[in-house]
Amino acid sequence: MSIHSRVPLVRTVDEITGSRRLRRMRKADWSRRLVQENRLTADDLIWPIFIMEGENRREPVDAMPGVFRMTVDLAVAEAERGAKLGIPAIATFPQIDNALKDDAGSEILDENNLINRATRAIKAAVPQMGIITDVALDPFTSHGHDGILRNGIIVNDETVEQVTQAAVLQAQAGADIIAPSDMMDGRVGSIRDALDATGFQDVPIMSYATKFASCFYGPYREAIGTQGLLRGDKKTYYLDHANSDEAVREAEQDLLEGADMLMVKPGMPYLDIIHRLKHELRVPTFAYQVSGEYAMIEAAAANGWIDGEKAMLESLLAFKRAGCDGILTYYAPRVAELLKQEG
Repeated sequence: MSIHSRVPLVRTVDEITGSRRLRRMRKADWSRRLVQENRLTADDLIWPIFIMEGENRREPVDAMPGVFRMTVDLAVAEAERGAKLGIPAIATFPQIDNALKDDAGSEILDENNLINRATRAIKAAVPQMGIITDVALDPFTSHGHDGILRNGIIVNDETVEQVTQAAVLQAQAGADIIAPSDMMDGRVGSIRDALDATGFQDVPIMSYATKFASCFYGPYREAIGTQGLLRGDKKTYYLDHANSDEAVREAEQDLLEGADMLMVKPGMPYLDIIHRLKHELRVPTFAYQVSGEYAMIEAAAANGWIDGEKAMLESLLAFKRAGCDGILTYYAPRVAELLKQEG
């Protein structure tokens, strides 16, 4: 057969498809917009920021281009900027001085610690901005774990007692949402009991219900100053990334204990988990696009291998398609700026 010869269609395309031509609604920009199933808006964004001691200072996080640690006064200014962009909430993470760290992470119980001071300052200046705080101990421990270390073991019940006390202090400082990420058994129910008993019945809990033992957290650990401190790994309390049924059981347990919202962390490698939680449990579901996900996009963009802006937007829309009600992302202000310009 000649390379230029044609094989005739036995049936016409209309006969093959039954005249169902699915490209019809893709032919023009207006029609594509008309039938778009998912959209990303500023309302979907939660902005994680890193706080450090001092005044009028910011430090770049080398592994996360465009992300900085900042002092409380600059965090207040950034919160004001975020509010103007329509970002509903920020999540604050502290870099604690190593001199204040110990095996029990006891600095988390100081009502005037860095995270609580930041909450009070931001809430005073930008009361309309939601503030989400984490009660995990890893920024405060000398060993980098999320719980109290005893004889080489992360002790569950002592850790639960400590994060429960810390949750009340954070609520007293003005935190709008308590988001425990330590993955200790029973911590959600204990925090709910304590918040209710101290007059914070209206403070919701966003549980990091399915936090996986992942390699994607590395740049975050640099940002909060725990890189190199970690003794061993976190596999005895974080989820095995091979397991999805276990993730659903964890989420169900947290809901039974009083969680109002669920978090999946990391995000992109776990879109199947997001989809399962949203469609099986039907509660507000969030994802954390973690530091490693951010760093991969930024590194590829810096090398000219991908269009960074398009990759950023596509990755965030994937979370919406999977079922997310919102996304914690370091891209929040950049995306909000783009959406504002488009609007």
